[in-house]
Amino acid sequence: MKTRSKAYTAAAALAVLVTLSACGNASVASAPGSSAPSNDSDIAANVQPDPAAVKLLPQSFKDKGELTVAMDLHYPPTTFLAADNKTPIGMNPDIARLIAAKLGLKLKFENVVFDTIIPGIQANRDDFTVTTMAPTADRLKVLDMINYFKAGNSIAVPAGNPMKLTNETLCGKNIAVTAGSSGQLKRLPALSEQTCTSKGQPAINAVTLPNVQDALTQLASKRVDGILYDTTGLAWAAKQQPNAFTLLTPQINVGSSDLTAIGLKKGSALTPALQAAVQSVLDSPQYKQSLTNWGLDAGAITDAKLN
Repeated sequence: MKTRSKAYTAAAALAVLVTLSACGNASVASAPGSSAPSNDSDIAANVQPDPAAVKLLPQSFKDKGELTVAMDLHYPPTTFLAADNKTPIGMNPDIARLIAAKLGLKLKFENVVFDTIIPGIQANRDDFTVTTMAPTADRLKVLDMINYFKAGNSIAVPAGNPMKLTNETLCGKNIAVTAGSSGQLKRLPALSEQTCTSKGQPAINAVTLPNVQDALTQLASKRVDGILYDTTGLAWAAKQQPNAFTLLTPQINVGSSDLTAIGLKKGSALTPALQAAVQSVLDSPQYKQSLTNWGLDAGAITDAKLN
């Protein structure tokens, strides 16, 4: 029998510790007051509808009694599945449940691949998304986007940073990004232009992968030199697997806002009600409770601005 390499072992450990959910298109229903856990309990269990938000709700949604939210449920600690591989947990499922509760509606989760979320909303398969999505100019052409959280991106490199990399010395290096993310579309290109190509250096080579698990596995096996991804997710993975990789500082905030926003179809009749519900969530104690549960207190905001 062949002895496993250290890279293989590290990759396997990361896959076990970070892959807390399965990809797919499973539907998971959750109603306000249900037993679906968010850090052991449904954070919206005792939340009452907000009359001002409900008043703005289109009659079609009142008649249907349900909202459908699209999420890619394998990005801890913001959006992933519990150990039962069925229950959505994390900050984003918390926020989605609170929004539905503020509107007095049931909530249905659709577990989809990240870069299919916007097409699904455009095709009216889903009503909205809460996926730590930045309100970029391209997204705002097709979505109404309402701010609810503040986040940033960081670069992860192999443990101990053996190549002595910094955010300014990534020219010509292979840096993994996830498909459809602001890291792929905005931040890595902006960083490459700012630190490399504008100075006559080779561009940073973006290696586009389906999800952060694949990126972590490739980093462990030295097939990429680093990963550009949400700081929150990388910090969570580092906590699960100490000494697996090193985060470079400071965060990468070029090319895109550090604000993240809920997305729904451009010009949707649902937008005014959803914005009122999000503002009601931001004003609630449950919002801060969710962020504290997932170690994301620093990302709290107070204004549910419509971009």
